[in-house]
Amino acid sequence: MKSVWKLKGMLFFFHSSMTILISYLPVYFQYLGLTGNEIGILLAVGPAAAIIAQPFWGFMSDRWKTVKRVLLLCLSSALAIGFIVFQIAEFILLIPIVYIFFSFMSPAGGLGDSLAQKVSIQRGVSFGSIRMWGSLGFASASLTGGYILSSIGIANIYYVFASFLLIALVFTYMAPDSEPSKKPVQLRKAVKLLKDRQLLIFLLLILSISLTHRMNDSFIGLYIIELGGNESVIGLAWFIGVATEALVFALSVYWLRGYHPLTYIIIAASIYTARWLLMSLVPDATYLLFLQVMHGLAFGIFYLTGFQFASKLVPEELQSTGHLLFISVFFGISGVIGSVLGGAVIDQFDVRSLYTLMFGMALIGLVSSFVYRHFYLKREREEQATSGS
Repeated sequence: MKSVWKLKGMLFFFHSSMTILISYLPVYFQYLGLTGNEIGILLAVGPAAAIIAQPFWGFMSDRWKTVKRVLLLCLSSALAIGFIVFQIAEFILLIPIVYIFFSFMSPAGGLGDSLAQKVSIQRGVSFGSIRMWGSLGFASASLTGGYILSSIGIANIYYVFASFLLIALVFTYMAPDSEPSKKPVQLRKAVKLLKDRQLLIFLLLILSISLTHRMNDSFIGLYIIELGGNESVIGLAWFIGVATEALVFALSVYWLRGYHPLTYIIIAASIYTARWLLMSLVPDATYLLFLQVMHGLAFGIFYLTGFQFASKLVPEELQSTGHLLFISVFFGISGVIGSVLGGAVIDQFDVRSLYTLMFGMALIGLVSSFVYRHFYLKREREEQATSGS
């Protein structure tokens, strides 16, 4: 099982590098003097790149029958292009280079999770027990990154990001690759996934809930500053949320089989709805820290069950394509809409108003999850009855 530990190390340090981007990139852009609307556009560029890049690299890993080598390509490219990103201060110039950067950086997360899921099945290990190390990396970097950046200044963000990513590259090189499917992979089969009604409706359900999650990812740092906090408080907030998330992943071997995956999605949607309502009412950043426990519960349950449920909706030979398609919706499309809409709301009102809007949107997602579960289980029972007769 030493090879599994190398995979855990890869997830730990990759998610540490992602923490720096997610938690502090909006603050860095604000440091450059960009407006709320400009920050929103730049934060949307990354998810926009992910919409195309994630399914593309997922398909290529299926086609080439290797996840590890594609992951190494994406990580090394992101490390090099990232250096250029943090040398530019002009808004117009940032748009194309940020797009190229996230065309490699964003698929790496999905590829890492896809590799972990495949290896977990092949080695007889719980996926959650491997994925939790990504959350632990996120939590650790959230806490230490905040203090480091408070000391050296947000202008030096690249050096913190690159340090984590470089270590992730080393672990990726040593980690095992997944055993490829023996079935041939054809582009026309991958395209057919986009016409699968059951999969498309499920992805729309994911979008309705993940949209609010991505808004929070983009703007919680600005909300904490609006409430009187600083970079160290941002780091502590992420640490609390993601530490809880890691615990949820670690214990998934016990709770995951208790109910249908769609039931867990409803539970997660309920937690999201309550969380945004409470966050829209907090008087200062201290209260927000207590509510961060709800992040771990909501995201941990929602992502793990959604990721594994998506695996059941795609053919075996297109698992990585299906995983990256799911993540493209979860982080890509929802990230574009969330960043642009969130930036516009902040410019017109304030960040607190954004969380009030998120509450209403999550409520719609909660109702949608009930409806989807009802019709999916009804169809499942009908198919079982037909096959039984």
